[in-house]
Amino acid sequence: MQILEVTRPEHRKEFIEMAVRLYRNEKNWIRPLDKDIEGIFDPDTNKLFKQGGKAKRWLAKNDSGDTIGRVAAFLNPKWKEKQPTGGLGFFECVDDQKAAFLLFDTAREWLEAEGMEAMDGPVNFGERDKWWGLLVDGFSPPNYNMPWNFPYYQKFFEAYGFQLYFKQYTYRRPVRGLAIETKMEERAAHILKDKDFQFRYLKGKELWEKFPVYFMTVYNKAWARHMGKSISEREARLMLNKMKPIIDPYLVYFGFHKGEPVSFFINIPEINQLFKYVNGKMDLWGKIKFLWHKTFNPPDKMLGLVFGVVPEFQGKGVESAMIIEYRDTIAEKKLAYKALEMNWIGDFNPKMMRVCEQLNATIYKTHHTYRYLFDREKPFERHPIFS
Repeated sequence: MQILEVTRPEHRKEFIEMAVRLYRNEKNWIRPLDKDIEGIFDPDTNKLFKQGGKAKRWLAKNDSGDTIGRVAAFLNPKWKEKQPTGGLGFFECVDDQKAAFLLFDTAREWLEAEGMEAMDGPVNFGERDKWWGLLVDGFSPPNYNMPWNFPYYQKFFEAYGFQLYFKQYTYRRPVRGLAIETKMEERAAHILKDKDFQFRYLKGKELWEKFPVYFMTVYNKAWARHMGKSISEREARLMLNKMKPIIDPYLVYFGFHKGEPVSFFINIPEINQLFKYVNGKMDLWGKIKFLWHKTFNPPDKMLGLVFGVVPEFQGKGVESAMIIEYRDTIAEKKLAYKALEMNWIGDFNPKMMRVCEQLNATIYKTHHTYRYLFDREKPFERHPIFS
């Protein structure tokens, strides 16, 4: 058994193809787009490289020269931890603990040499909303840019010594016909009677011209202190442009107080229901298949991306009012989607978990993010709880 660093085009191709071979008989796995994986490791597309970040990839080979595993390790310059912490991700392996441990060792040794004291995994060399966590429960097909893995991976991580840093939940509920907690209805009532509040989706020019400002305003107040990063109007506009091919205006909803944006939730059609037909390739034929299915076999599931209320209106019923108004004016009357999945709710965010519970949504999938401390005598601490 040997380790080969990914340095050449044929290595990069094998990094993709070994996963395709590994999952070829697994009906629940959906092949990610090749460009989405490769873009993470390309300095021209991943700006973290320009900010001082580093990434390495390796393949594990057996004595016959066959690829039996892969892994990547990252130094993310945006991570501000009490202890220097790197990342491990894109781990795939046959059911062989010796091979898995060799891959973990390789990532750990490189991170130690770079001055790290711990590694989190499996994670992404980028934002938390993509390729983050190990699937441990709910092995249904993955949502777009969410990981899927064999159940036996969990025993590899835990036997090696990784400890649970936090859980990530995906909640699910029907789009129509499911009751919402009475307390949420009651909290919403006084807000909905207040003419200073307005809740609506963005139509036409307002969507394309005003969304970046609205989104930036709420996000930077509601989320930046937790995520450690604010967003610029330019970044919000780039995000909108990326969503443009699939955006459904009915799924982008804002709350306003005296004309100023104070809340939002952003949903999209769950596009892995389309990408599963393109076999990882968005070439001409892949685009044709994507457009055909988008038109004649559209997604029946919507995916919740982000939900936020500015701090001064949190706990006052605004989130309840926004949800109730959306249910009554949009969800029950205008949507053809059957299910809503709310992705990536960390167990360190009890307020958001409570919102999901009030919607009578249930946990559908669970991912684990693990942490491995290089100093095995050092006390382990879980992710802090959002207050």
